[in-house]
Amino acid sequence: MGFRPSRPRERRGGRVYFSICLFKKKNTKIELSVIDRSIEGIELGSVVSISKAIEVLSDGNLVFRKIADHLNKVASPFVRNTATIGGNIMMAQRLPFESDIATVLLAAGSTDTIQVASKRLSFTLEEFLEQPPCDSRTLLLSIFIPHWGSDDVTFETFRAAPRPFGNAVSYDICLAFGAYGVDHAIRAKKVEAFLKGKSLSSFVILEAIQLLKDTVSPSEDTTHREYRISLAVSFLFNFLSSLANSSNAPSNIDTPTGSYTNGTTNGSTVDSPEKHLKVDSNDLPIRSRQEMVFSDEYKPVGKPIKKVGAEIQASGEAVYVDDIPAPKDCLYGAFIYSTHPHAHVKSSNFKSSLASQKVVTVITAKDIPSGGENIGSSFLTILGDEPLFADPIAEFAGQNIGVVIAETQKYAYMAAKQAVVEYSTENLQPPILTIEDAIQRNSYIQFPPFLAPKPVGDYNKGMSEADHKILSAEVKLESQYYFYMETQAALAIPDEDNCITIYSSTQMPELTQSLIARCLGIPFHNVRVISRRVGGGFGGKAMKATHTACARALAAFKLRRPVRMYLDRKTDMIMAGGRHPVEAKYSVGFKSDGKITALHLDLGINAGISADFSPIMPRAIIGALKKYNWGTLEFDTKVYKTNVSSKSAMRAPGDVQGSFIAEAIMEHVASVLALDTNTVRRKNLHDFESLQVFSGESAEYQHRAAMIQHFNSSNKWKKRGISCVPATYEVNLRPTPGKVSIMNDGSIAVEVGGIEIGQGLWTKVKQMTAFGLGQLCPDGGECLLDKVRVIQADTLSLIQGGWTAGSTTSETSCEAVRQSCAVLVERLKPIKESLEAKSNTVEWSALIAQASMASVNLSAQAYWTPNPSFTNYMNYGAGTSEVEVDVLTGATTILRSDLVYDRGQSLNPAVDLGQDYKTNSDGLVIHDGTWTYKIPTVDNIPKEFNVQMFNSARDKKRILSSKGKHLLTMFHFTPRSTFMQSSRHSQFMITAYEKKKKTWHTADLFAASGEPPLLLAASVHCSMREAIRAARKEFSVSTGPANSAVTFQMDVPATMPVVKELCGLDVVERYLESVSAAGAGPNATKA
Repeated sequence: MGFRPSRPRERRGGRVYFSICLFKKKNTKIELSVIDRSIEGIELGSVVSISKAIEVLSDGNLVFRKIADHLNKVASPFVRNTATIGGNIMMAQRLPFESDIATVLLAAGSTDTIQVASKRLSFTLEEFLEQPPCDSRTLLLSIFIPHWGSDDVTFETFRAAPRPFGNAVSYDICLAFGAYGVDHAIRAKKVEAFLKGKSLSSFVILEAIQLLKDTVSPSEDTTHREYRISLAVSFLFNFLSSLANSSNAPSNIDTPTGSYTNGTTNGSTVDSPEKHLKVDSNDLPIRSRQEMVFSDEYKPVGKPIKKVGAEIQASGEAVYVDDIPAPKDCLYGAFIYSTHPHAHVKSSNFKSSLASQKVVTVITAKDIPSGGENIGSSFLTILGDEPLFADPIAEFAGQNIGVVIAETQKYAYMAAKQAVVEYSTENLQPPILTIEDAIQRNSYIQFPPFLAPKPVGDYNKGMSEADHKILSAEVKLESQYYFYMETQAALAIPDEDNCITIYSSTQMPELTQSLIARCLGIPFHNVRVISRRVGGGFGGKAMKATHTACARALAAFKLRRPVRMYLDRKTDMIMAGGRHPVEAKYSVGFKSDGKITALHLDLGINAGISADFSPIMPRAIIGALKKYNWGTLEFDTKVYKTNVSSKSAMRAPGDVQGSFIAEAIMEHVASVLALDTNTVRRKNLHDFESLQVFSGESAEYQHRAAMIQHFNSSNKWKKRGISCVPATYEVNLRPTPGKVSIMNDGSIAVEVGGIEIGQGLWTKVKQMTAFGLGQLCPDGGECLLDKVRVIQADTLSLIQGGWTAGSTTSETSCEAVRQSCAVLVERLKPIKESLEAKSNTVEWSALIAQASMASVNLSAQAYWTPNPSFTNYMNYGAGTSEVEVDVLTGATTILRSDLVYDRGQSLNPAVDLGQDYKTNSDGLVIHDGTWTYKIPTVDNIPKEFNVQMFNSARDKKRILSSKGKHLLTMFHFTPRSTFMQSSRHSQFMITAYEKKKKTWHTADLFAASGEPPLLLAASVHCSMREAIRAARKEFSVSTGPANSAVTFQMDVPATMPVVKELCGLDVVERYLESVSAAGAGPNATKA
């Protein structure tokens, strides 16, 4: 016999029934892949894929379709196509696995059939989940979902997740709850019993919520316990309120899925047009718009051609480091890392296992050759190096202790996980894990004076002029992981005469070469580093990639055998370091109209164990902060040394933090003055005439703001916000090499110092090569596009390659290539003219054949260096974003984003448009995989995404185009405007343009378009603040140090629990109490 609850959501005559019945199942043979439809329901074999189950259920009644719709939000299509229904249920039964599927099927009254030895048993899913964890002798055969034939069935599922689709924490309700901090999904039986026969009024719903709070009791070690309870309450309220309002009885309970109007009359809401305003952001169409100005002046530069290598990347044929076929006798490595933040490493051994028997050796600091160094990374050598191995003290959790070398990568991984390391903390001080610890212990990293930013004006005088002051407010920004697709990887192959070749996934081949040479104690020319392409970097393949490369090189050098390693995602996340956590305390003075007169900033940067990129951070943060005119600016910056993995450069390092801090201060000032935040922003922009162009403030913006205000006044449970933020970004140019070689058949090989990381570098270099040699072709060079091949970076073939970072690599690499092409053109012009005298047109192949016969050097190399008076320039942009916040769950939907960006003349417009990183008490990363670290996905793209790019006027010191004229149009700042980074560029541009009053037409390039626009993402965070502020006003929420509804602190990342807490964890209870107090009790529907 099987046992199941009958129709847990069936509604008849306004009542909800929760009855029980018994049914018999024939003792027939069940295939694991069975799909059996009957009048009783649908039976799914345990190995039926989730996708197939969705397909079957979609062609069913209301309940089946609801289940299918929810299952369609689980994981990704790839996972749903391969994962099975039975596998998911078994994981939920055996492990603390937060399963959407188990929760939904539990609510639907499903039963399971299992085989234990020779016995076949049937359980309700609830009973099955409560059994002791199944062992290997238990086989799940099938899952049966009963048929709900009545049209009166009301069945709803609810889900709250960091992203709408994909693996995520979920809460589903049909009085079944899952993923709230216990082992498995359960039925809320006390609540079901209470509701049986009750009238659904605000009093009853409030009582049901109190009972639910006793049922939903997360364990003490569960994260965000209060949020999970509040979320369960929200889902129950959502379901019951919709049930109450769908009946014929009058009700004044505002449904979360609908809207409401303020005010009541005789216990019922006033009817008005707003009562019928229903806007579901999930139903909004996906729209986008891109606006660019194209030019044929430098064709094929500027032409939106297809990205080089797009087909082989999409098909999986592109070769990355781990795709290189393993050389003969290749060995494999995996890191053993410390789990203690500050301890002596006394010994390490392995548990007895098959993997331990496959271990060849363990490489440690003791294996470094005589004359070599224990060095893993280094940026500014004057500030010290970071060791490759802990020796003898592990200084942070996640530090390399050794490298397991095994016969396969699998055995290397397994052995590393089975390593048993003995630690001792004798005679060691406690670790320094936070900025607060570092302050108490005076643990700092000093940085050279030339890297220190400069203050502006007299702060005390500025504060004396202020009408209002905010003192000692605080902003915190946590760390962030790079999450590149390809984790750290390297292959080292020893060669003759103490030479070695390393294939490395790195943004900095030259630095990798030097560190390997220092580690092995050999000359640089004995080390050859090759990088063909990198599967994503964002800064994480710069200094952080050198550890993996050095470890592989050391192992191969010692064992005289090839060694490769590809880090698993968990190890990569633990060792990566990521973005710098920042704490900023500020005091700001301002006038009553919002004009800021003074700002003081105490800036604390958590560098981790070594300097790495950290000394550059203060200058970058303050530089980004200077996008506003603060009147006077004073700051005290500290870089703290702590016992955690060293933080490194990550996508606009420092600029992201500085831009966010600036916006947080603007929001705070606006909230104190009760002014619109954009009004305060405009008051504090630098001097310019065309505010509308820069800030996006327009009649359309005003209309959208008014619409949002109307939406918020008409919707209680969803609130919207809109915000517009400016961005400035200082780009620093670096010397870069380039080499162009023409083969005898006319094909062209190009080498550049930059690395292809997916940013389209090779595509732009290819276009520039065709443009540079285009003078020799009748069509201007377009015929050469298919003849150009950009080859991999090789440190012994093209030296002084520098690094790929700062969003300037395409710009500088292309100019080096253009200069190389110019040399070749000069060599080939005489031959072309000679051939033209005999024939009107000269084909490219004929020209090259003639040049080869004449012994013309068909290879040219250039090393481009920026003009001393033009080593940097400013990028400008603005972003407006509109979001919707679900007050009940904390979920945020980005409805629309509009970006305006001055990127100059794009080399290729088609290429240019292209979470909560937690540690434990020892500083070891615990959000070490996709289950706990949620990256943005396609679902997080704004519903409407519009991008407009400006083409700037040209400047003779830029590459193909400049910002001179446009800079003046947008900002009109003067040489006295010290806040705009007062670089030689800005001074020069204004003086030169004002004197000449014309636009220069000289060959130059484009503006950086990688990192600068990232700063505009702050508009989303600011819009969230506005939406949360509207919710706090609605429910009179005054939590936080300021005890104010409009003034509150929202740090980064703003996860769902953070948003929900700021909106109010108890808003449902407060609302129901207020409705009950207003006399809503008589208006109810029978349950």
